Amino acid sequence: MNTELVIVYHRQPYEEVIENGETVLREPRSPNGILPSIKGFFRHVDKAVWVAWKKSPAGKPATFQRRITMDESFGAYDVVRLPLDAAQIHQFYHVVSKEALWPVLNSFPWLYSTENTHWATFREVNRLFAEAACEQAEEGAVVWIHDYNLWLVPAFVRQLRPDLKIAFLHHTPFPGPDVFNIMPWRDEILDSLLSCDMIGFHVPRYSQNFVAVAQGLRAGIVRHEAPVPEPIRTTGQGMSEPVVTNRLDYQGRSIMIDTWPIGTDPGAIAAIVNSEAGKARTAKVRSDLNAEILIVSVSRVDYAKGTRQQLDAFDRLLRRRPELIGRIKLLLVTVSAADGMEVYKAEQTKIEQMVGRINGHFGSMSWLPIMLSTTPLPFEEVVCAYRAADIAWITPLRDGLNLVAKEFVAAKQGESGVLVLSEFAGSAMELSDAVLANPFSRSSMDDAIDQALDLPEQERRARMQRLWAHVKKYDIAYWTRHVMDQFAGLTRISRTTSADAHKRAPDPDAAEQGEPQRLSGQT
Repeated sequence: MNTELVIVYHRQPYEEVIENGETVLREPRSPNGILPSIKGFFRHVDKAVWVAWKKSPAGKPATFQRRITMDESFGAYDVVRLPLDAAQIHQFYHVVSKEALWPVLNSFPWLYSTENTHWATFREVNRLFAEAACEQAEEGAVVWIHDYNLWLVPAFVRQLRPDLKIAFLHHTPFPGPDVFNIMPWRDEILDSLLSCDMIGFHVPRYSQNFVAVAQGLRAGIVRHEAPVPEPIRTTGQGMSEPVVTNRLDYQGRSIMIDTWPIGTDPGAIAAIVNSEAGKARTAKVRSDLNAEILIVSVSRVDYAKGTRQQLDAFDRLLRRRPELIGRIKLLLVTVSAADGMEVYKAEQTKIEQMVGRINGHFGSMSWLPIMLSTTPLPFEEVVCAYRAADIAWITPLRDGLNLVAKEFVAAKQGESGVLVLSEFAGSAMELSDAVLANPFSRSSMDDAIDQALDLPEQERRARMQRLWAHVKKYDIAYWTRHVMDQFAGLTRISRTTSADAHKRAPDPDAAEQGEPQRLSGQT
């Protein structure tokens, strides 16, 4: 059953739950933002498949069906499940990805460690993903690989199936050369990425960082730049860039560098919060938390998310403005990491200790300043919490994009509210009406939360309405159209020569109207 679009992402796109003693597959109740974003593409291709891992006993044949069909709200699609044993998963994901690669991606080199890594296992798992993808792809199909865990897949795909078009999308930050180059595997990773026909990033800074790495490590690379498109162009922020690379020429090939951020689904979020059940949930959040001023912060346990810096700022706020004691509450949802993620256990302990100290110092029998949840909440509850909140406080130290910020805006639907956003979140390049903060600066964090609390009502509403207009315009459907148009053009771009390279970046509004191009018949 060959396929014209093969999506390669390590996570299965569903949950496995036990009901009445049987394993049942269902849509995730608390979906990772990547999953619904990618699954939307199944509506726009004739044949597609998702390749992911599934845990299997070591040294034994897989006891599960390798290929299954899912039928859910995104339509019917197939999933090919790659059997990996516990040791492979531990090395591939828990050790190499999280202890070595993740600190580098987020530019925290002092946390980088290769002490426990076994790179050969990481390489072997990437090879297995590549083989599974190649087995599913029809001639000339697009293989779309997602995220740094699968950095080596493109090289294996290129070796196995030179007829295929290879696209890679980074959902994470990408570091500059001085950080990326500390890795002993830098050449292997770079050569694999240069095997792609298209490499995607969410914001210009990360595209430019990648190109700087490539030109520093390889001679003969020619880059072609254009002004950053207006909807993601900023000046004077921590990640502002005036130009962005849209193509590299290398060894007789052209590699598209695509830079555009994922959007959210405002229509789906509006349907949730505007429903009778949604209105009841929203009212219950306000009633249960019983706060005059409600701040919400949603992330996962990860040092890159800046939760401890945020808690420090909240502590300082209560000390600086004691009139807020008893009136304000922080709903802090920071989801615990999965089992086996040793690197995050210490971080969660520190967060819990800080919450306990702040609640113990400022709290009373009738009021606690922080409500902490470390368990994943259903998406319906999360967006209703956004709707109920006065302020969303989203201040990661690094983030490839951060869809939470956009989901908050979508849930508010132009009503009064304030988004406090780190200037090092990728979405800060778009959401210029947020109150921006530098999470590495105490004074900036203090000023931002003070400004959010003190903004006049009229300005709160005006900012949210402008944010709402942007999020509605550049939504998930817009991003899907953009990417599908890029896929359809891969054959044309691969034949482009440097003589006609100096073109402006495509107008982002050009893709706004009409349906995305389908892949059928394009390759």
